[in-house]
Amino acid sequence: MNRIFKFLDTHLAYVMILPALILILLFSIWPIFESTKYAFFDFQLNDQKKSGTYLHSNYNIPLSDETFEYIDYYLQTEASSVQKDETKQYITEISKDIKNRQQEIKSLLGNNAGVVETSDKNIEAIKAINADVLAALDKLYTFDDTFYAKDDMLAVASELETCIISSNFIGLENFKQILHDPRVMYTLTITLIFTAISVFCELVLGLALALIMNKAMRGRGIIRTISLIPWAIPTSVAALLWSYLYNGTSGIVAHAFSAIGLISEPTQLLLTARGSLASIIIADVWKTTPYMALLLLAGLQVIPNTLYESSAIDGAGKLKQFWHITLPLLKPSIFVALLFRTLDAFRVFDLIWVLTGGGPGGTTESISIYAYKVMFAQTRFGYGSAMVLVMAVAVGIISYAYIKLLDVKVYGE
Repeated sequence: MNRIFKFLDTHLAYVMILPALILILLFSIWPIFESTKYAFFDFQLNDQKKSGTYLHSNYNIPLSDETFEYIDYYLQTEASSVQKDETKQYITEISKDIKNRQQEIKSLLGNNAGVVETSDKNIEAIKAINADVLAALDKLYTFDDTFYAKDDMLAVASELETCIISSNFIGLENFKQILHDPRVMYTLTITLIFTAISVFCELVLGLALALIMNKAMRGRGIIRTISLIPWAIPTSVAALLWSYLYNGTSGIVAHAFSAIGLISEPTQLLLTARGSLASIIIADVWKTTPYMALLLLAGLQVIPNTLYESSAIDGAGKLKQFWHITLPLLKPSIFVALLFRTLDAFRVFDLIWVLTGGGPGGTTESISIYAYKVMFAQTRFGYGSAMVLVMAVAVGIISYAYIKLLDVKVYGE
């Protein structure tokens, strides 16, 4: 018992962080690993032969057994409907032969069950067996007799090819397709435009708001509380609120923009590409400027007042103090604020989805929305996962650019 207590006392920190590490592994690292794996496969849920990740050839034994059972059922149906003895005799022969063929397939696969991995040699042998079965059924329907289940028989027999699952590992093909997909390039451009404009506006307005909130004045606490309300509202609710304000019939903002000449009619605000994109940016700036201000306010509060007092004695005005004291010392906070907001803006989904749905005509569709449609509407998880990885690389490049532009020292440099 003493050894146990001694071990816990020595390794208590590791024991305490173990639950957090497990959660990170399950909900962060493992999904990233799976998404990365899918990106190298043609993984599609709407295609039986591609509904998994297969490095080698496989064979679907349950589907094969079911197909052979239906073939035998339809053969018995045809046997009871045909009129000529010659046809009945041929049905009896091919019925026995098809059952033997089924046993040949099972012997090739070692009498396994489920979807099993097998060699290319066995797959070629199975393909030959399937070809013989289909040829026998085609010959049956050349007889001059009465048949009732021809279409059903041939449709079921075609499933024999579906039982063969070829490898859907395609390497970098998904990424090559992304480079030649004009819709990816367009949605990426829209995302970059949205991110650049919204983050820039939020930085400028957030810095101004942070400077105001940092001043010693009466009612500062109330101002801080009120300014954070937009950020506290859930994004989907905020988007719904702005959709009412942009409404062409009764929206206050739409009518105000029309009155000052920004748009010709209130109904045109969300019906044009530029109007819709501008509307999304305005809503995002309103929603997340307080978050930017909060991050910058934390940086402002650690700057010593003695620096401003000393510079004022030396004759420095407010503008020089801001340029030579505030901005240089606020650089780490600006880096954190820009990085967090850029990462958040680049993966924007809910705001656009609720406000415009990516319309009109897909002109405000972000890359996140396109990836969602590819993965969940078209169930092309391989291509969608590759798109998500491209987004991750783009975010990494942006982060590196911030580090270099702001000359931020990262750990280890």
